Amino acid sequence: MKYKATITGLGECALDFLDECCNFIIIFNEDAPPELADISVLHTKSEVKEDPKKGDTVRICGAEYTIADVGWEALNTLKELGHCTLSFKGLDTVERPGIIELIGEPIKAEQLLVGGTIEIE
Repeated sequence: MKYKATITGLGECALDFLDECCNFIIIFNEDAPPELADISVLHTKSEVKEDPKKGDTVRICGAEYTIADVGWEALNTLKELGHCTLSFKGLDTVERPGIIELIGEPIKAEQLLVGGTIEIE
């Protein structure tokens, strides 16, 4: 397991980006500043034991995805802040450096539950 964190909260606007246009979530350690916590899926602090890479598996509350691409900044911010954008657009490459692009059925708001996990292996 390269990374595993438990969801501890959902910011007031955290699920607003799960629409056809955006189709992403922002994750952050649970100690995120309030203005960022409002738009984030918050989780326990967890060590990134190995860099996520193309082809790895990501599980979010039991839903499974394959990593299509990892932005260079996402590697840094995931390690330092537990932060990145998880995109469900299924693109071959990331649109911005802070994104991890995933392939699979886009997650639905009702699937994201406090107590669920975010795992990378």
